[in-house]
Amino acid sequence: MKEKSAIRHLQNNWIKKYFTTGSIDTIDSSWRYLFYLLFFVLLSPGFLLGQGAESPEIKLDNPYNSMYVHLHFLQQQTFAPDSAARALDLQGATPEVARRRAIQLKQILDGKGLYVRFGQIPQDANFYDSTARRSVYIPFPEALPGVYLEKKDSLWLYSAETVNSIPVLHKSIYPFGADFLLNLFPQFGQTKVLGFAIWQLSGIVIMIVLAFLLHFLLSRALNPVVKRLSSSRLYPSLVAPSLVKKIAQLLSVWIIVRILKIFIPALQFEPEALISAVRIANIISTLLVMLIALRILDIFMLYFYKLTQRTENKLDEQVVPILKRSLQAVIILWAIFQALNLLEVNVTALIAGVSIGGLAIALAAQDTVKNLIGSAMIFVDKPFQIGDYIDLGGFSGTVEEVGFRTTRIRKPDSSLVAVPNGVIANQSITNMGVRVYRLFQTQLGVTYDTSPERIELFTDSLKQLIISHPHTQKEGYYVHLSSLADSSLNILFRAPLQVTDYATELRVKEELLLAILRIANSLEIGFAFPSSSIYVETMPSEKAQAETMAKDLSPEERVQNLLDQLKQDFNKDLP
Repeated sequence: MKEKSAIRHLQNNWIKKYFTTGSIDTIDSSWRYLFYLLFFVLLSPGFLLGQGAESPEIKLDNPYNSMYVHLHFLQQQTFAPDSAARALDLQGATPEVARRRAIQLKQILDGKGLYVRFGQIPQDANFYDSTARRSVYIPFPEALPGVYLEKKDSLWLYSAETVNSIPVLHKSIYPFGADFLLNLFPQFGQTKVLGFAIWQLSGIVIMIVLAFLLHFLLSRALNPVVKRLSSSRLYPSLVAPSLVKKIAQLLSVWIIVRILKIFIPALQFEPEALISAVRIANIISTLLVMLIALRILDIFMLYFYKLTQRTENKLDEQVVPILKRSLQAVIILWAIFQALNLLEVNVTALIAGVSIGGLAIALAAQDTVKNLIGSAMIFVDKPFQIGDYIDLGGFSGTVEEVGFRTTRIRKPDSSLVAVPNGVIANQSITNMGVRVYRLFQTQLGVTYDTSPERIELFTDSLKQLIISHPHTQKEGYYVHLSSLADSSLNILFRAPLQVTDYATELRVKEELLLAILRIANSLEIGFAFPSSSIYVETMPSEKAQAETMAKDLSPEERVQNLLDQLKQDFNKDLP
């Protein structure tokens, strides 16, 4: 026979009294997603009402007959709750309480979408549960482990423990008076239209209307709350109003879907349909949580980007998009696995299969995995930052971008090189961008005919040159006669330069080299180079003329005049 719900004909006065005195709260519903869900429910075939059974004799000698009696006498055409209550161990309860408990137990089964399959119920009067080690039968051990039939003398009845737990279970399934829809249209509400009772269609329409109304009010009420929670004293206008509005709307829809899930059992759909409706509501709720989490992540990344801009390390700014994409992937994967779990897909086996496949892919793409690990090491160790000039051994250039797989470096000739991060992670890196100073070091080779006195005067003059220049450090410099080479006397000239860029470094080096040449010329010091020299004795007259010219101005005076002039030249451009 057609299976129909029992709680449709509320014809007795005591039933009307029970439902009219029960607590009824305001019903909340959801947004347009809910409309799609309900539309799907309406289009689903076979949405019959409740659970039914063919007319049995009132025999309670086995679990099959007892459950048959309980469900049969709560159907529309055979509505007799007094007879249905005989399947319960009521222990002297009043008739009104007995009838109420029988009806509530039926509502619990329908509300949780538990379909009683009579072909699987034992018909043995001496049925014995080996696990519980007594004569009990639990119809739904996973969904309702506390609801079971127990053999009492020669009768199989819903146990006294089950009867005592019925009010609590009923309230958990129908909170806030959600079962009031069962009595909304007691007389004409049972007439069917498109396979649904009028009261069911009316309940759906009411839920849709209230869903839109509640969303209109709730989204506007949540908007200032979200704005307050996402604002900051340092950046009061950082989060766009459109983003705040979107989060408020998503939160509103999520709350409405959760409320809908509470009231869906009250519509008393076919158990399979009810399970599908609740499952759809859970999937929609999971997707909404994913969307809300992604929007919250956008706000978090805005503040994180502002924080990275306050640091000197420019590499932190490159972390923001990479971290954002990674967290987005984690959130989306979580939502996918949650949805698969709700669809009763074996997620554990799926993860195991994905892991094996991932291992195979990793083995086939070792270089890619190596580069990903290399990029992680770059962000953790921070050997350089964006804008640093680095030397990788084979070439050098300025770092422009650090990605998942490669680091892009701009070479001096303006060409762009993408270096795999795995190569960078395993290579020595010379970071010239973090130098405290830039070193200028050279060897000055003078000829062997230079007297020691001239060499001492030359080195002292070079030291004064370093001290007088505005872009050299006044400590840590060295100017000394360092070696006697084959064709020259070598003087080490080492000076730390306080410059910030390569162009300034070249300009300062040029200034120092030209000054060294001028000092050497003023002291009549010649620079040696590998060659063969032929010495010719100076004629007496030429020698006398050179000595006369040297007496006009001493070397010390000539060098001092030159140093004063160089000092003026070095500082003429300074403010």
